Order: sequence, then structure tokens, then C-alpha cells
Amino acid sequence: MYSANTSSGLRGDYTKARADFTVEQRDHVYGEADHALWRRLYARQAQLLQDYACREFREGLARTDAADGVPELDAVNARLAAASGWRLVAVPGFIPDEPFFRLLAARQFPVTVWLRKPEEFDYLVEPDIFHDFFGHVPMLFDRRFGDYVQRYGEQALRLAHLGAVPLLARLYWYTVEFGLIESDEGLRAYGAGILSSGGETPHAVESPAPLRVRLEAARCMGTAYRIDSFQKTYFVIRRLDELAELMTRDLPPLIAALREQQALSPERLYAGDEPVPPRRGRLAA
Repeated sequence: MYSANTSSGLRGDYTKARADFTVEQRDHVYGEADHALWRRLYARQAQLLQDYACREFREGLARTDAADGVPELDAVNARLAAASGWRLVAVPGFIPDEPFFRLLAARQFPVTVWLRKPEEFDYLVEPDIFHDFFGHVPMLFDRRFGDYVQRYGEQALRLAHLGAVPLLARLYWYTVEFGLIESDEGLRAYGAGILSSGGETPHAVESPAPLRVRLEAARCMGTAYRIDSFQKTYFVIRRLDELAELMTRDLPPLIAALREQQALSPERLYAGDEPVPPRRGRLAA
């Protein structure tokens, strides 16, 4: 998930961070080379959206008006707040769990200020402003999705003392970062980790290699995930409302049960799984 338990060795500059780990974006200077790199990244991903991104993502991205260079977060906040009650806050990079959850619960989404280097065009270890903004912000314009992320933050704060954070990290990973939706347009991506990656965008939707399973809370929260390669399993929803509904169920008994179980492998199906086939396309043919 987006947070980390320490800032030691991390890439961002934490020296000006406030107690909640937010910073002023204007303290980070973007040169013309940064804006040029942003335009290249944006153009590559934007050309994939019509075929692979869900409608809500495409509509949200259009409302960001961020094709021409690294965006100013404050300039986007007025439109975002009017649409869904969310606002963007700048952070140096990874932040600890509790501040991360508190920001989400307050409908404030943390966006990293630094941008990758040109040699990191295709692969990046830590999320940068392109991943955070291009990948996450479009879906936050949808109130249903925004409600889910807020409720997620609230539940994480409420359940952290039960040892729930590692399990909730899997839920965040497989929905907010790597979620798929089977809509009236067919199988599409809404997850930020997919839609900010040139390679994983078609792979997640069309490749016959990974598993795709209908989202169920216990299965998702019980499944390990990969951080060093394309995902081996993707979880699929039918409608965005399903996500917020997950956060209304009685989670403590589920957390207690999952804590006693060994993590499920992302490389196999289990009893009760409802597989979802890849969309027919260049990779699935």
C-alpha cells in the first residue's frame, strides 16, 4: 500500500514535512525537463485509456486537465472538491500508516511531490507524482470510489489495534492499486498501479497468464501480492458500489479469522473462486 513504517532510506525530502507528513508542493521545483518527461509519460498512458481504462477513470482524467506538464495540486482541488469532496495534499513520498489512514479518513489524498528520472520511464520502485496523480486522482472524481477510500481509512484506524493493517494492505493493493471492473464496456482497469504502467495496463486486461477472480473480501484480504513483477491474480468487481459496501460489513470477526490463516498464493485458484476470463484482444488471442 502507499504507506511505510519508516522514512529511513526513502527517496523524498522529509526535512520540511509537517507532523502529518504533508509538505508544500511549491517547495519542490519542477524544471522544463520534468514537464517534458511528464508529457511523455502522460501521452503514453493516455493512448491506452480508451481500450483499457474504465469510463469513470477516463472521465476523471479529463477533469484533471493535466496533459501539459506536472500539475499544481491546488489548481485541481477546486474541481475535485466540488465533484466528490476530496482534496489533494503534497507529501515527500511514503508516509507511515497512521498518518496515511488519517488523511484518507478526512478525504485528503497524499500525492508524492518528486518525479522519476528519464531512465526510470518504464519502472519505478517508489510511487512518484506521476503514479499518484495520473493513477489515483481520476477515480477520486467519482463519489462512489471516493466513499470507499474514505471508509477504508476510517476502518483502518478503527481496526489497526487488531493487527488488521497487513490484511487491509492487501485489500488496498488489489482494489485501489490493481483493481479490475467488468462493466458494460467489458473488462476494464480502475487501479492506479495498472493504469500508470505502460506494460501492466494491457497485461491486466488481456493476458491469459494471470488469474482473475471475482472480488470477495476474505479471499482478497487473505491473498499475498507481488511488488516486483506484474500481478499473478487480479480481483474483479461488477460495479463501484461493491467497494464501499465492503467497508460496511462487520470486519473484526473476519480479521480475527484471517490472522490465524496462512496467506493464500496469488498463483492458484481456490475452492469457491469465480474465475473471470481475460478480455479478448491482442494478448489474449
